[in-house]
Amino acid sequence: MKIAFYAPLKSPDHPVPSGDRLMARMLIAALRIGGHEVAIASDLRSFMATPSDQDFRALELAADAEAARLRALWRSEGVPDLWFCYHPYYKAPDLLGPGLADEFSIPYVTAEASYSMRRNEGVRAIVQRHVLAAISQAAVNICLTHRDRDGLLEAAPSCRHAMLAPFIDAAPFIESKPRVDAPCRMVVVAMMRCGDKMDSYRMLAQALMRVAAAAWTLTIVGDGPCREAVREAFADLPPDRLVWLGEKDAAELPQILAGCDLYVWPGCGEAYGLAYLEAQAAGLPVVAQRTAGVPEVVRHGETGLLTPDGDIDAYAAAMRDLIENPASRGRLGSAARRFVHEERSFPAAAERLRSIFDEFVETPV
Repeated sequence: MKIAFYAPLKSPDHPVPSGDRLMARMLIAALRIGGHEVAIASDLRSFMATPSDQDFRALELAADAEAARLRALWRSEGVPDLWFCYHPYYKAPDLLGPGLADEFSIPYVTAEASYSMRRNEGVRAIVQRHVLAAISQAAVNICLTHRDRDGLLEAAPSCRHAMLAPFIDAAPFIESKPRVDAPCRMVVVAMMRCGDKMDSYRMLAQALMRVAAAAWTLTIVGDGPCREAVREAFADLPPDRLVWLGEKDAAELPQILAGCDLYVWPGCGEAYGLAYLEAQAAGLPVVAQRTAGVPEVVRHGETGLLTPDGDIDAYAAAMRDLIENPASRGRLGSAARRFVHEERSFPAAAERLRSIFDEFVETPV
């Protein structure tokens, strides 16, 4: 099919890296592997952090103009077979796809749509009406986590939905070689920004203080506006235990991960965390919290260890267990690599998308 792809939160071509941008790119790649012709329909960003009536009206006007552009383009160059919207939610509604799909009689599909009952206040309530209408219109809502699926069904019990497990391009990741007689080389890859990311950095630093007597080093890959706050959180740890690499290009990550033994990131509020899959693709077991969407990408006792949400002592104990037990790291790491390469790779995602389209979307003749 010819697919018009749209990500209202952040275009796949946006210059600032993030998990949202990466997942959008992963979906496009998987669709193309499945034989579809995918084009980014629009770069219009509908993200509103703290909206006002004036802001939303301005967004509606911009969306009207963009819809007029697409309407004229399609009439002159041909209509796509399907509109695919990635991650519409209360901060970033799709104000383009539902109307155009209805006007041109093409299927409308969402991926990682979410709906929050507690956001129905003020302008957010208006935005959520758009999100709810899109969810209800969709030929299928592709859910990446069971939490998102449950939220959609609570808001729209009759909406059509299907599960697609989070996935990555596993091919570039080099297998880590386990070591026995050296300090455990831990690693984390995460942006340094306020909110959940900063909370995870603080929790990680506090847990590391509890395992200071063990033999380990930590490589930290990432940068952002909270760089100094992150460094301050780790200030009481011996500086020779920490390796600060800053932001790295995605192409550099496979080699970095291959040089490490264990991936540690609490994952406060994590939607699911593609970095967990990348680490496991390299053969690294993961220590994270059993919270939010993390259990969707890490299998407790099989590919890593998951601890209760907010329990720093339990998190530190799990780290200590794997720091001091290379055999357990090796067993979990091998299973983690198999898990990602066999079940969470591009080919697996392309096949799952094919089956979803076969079930829910009428393929053009």
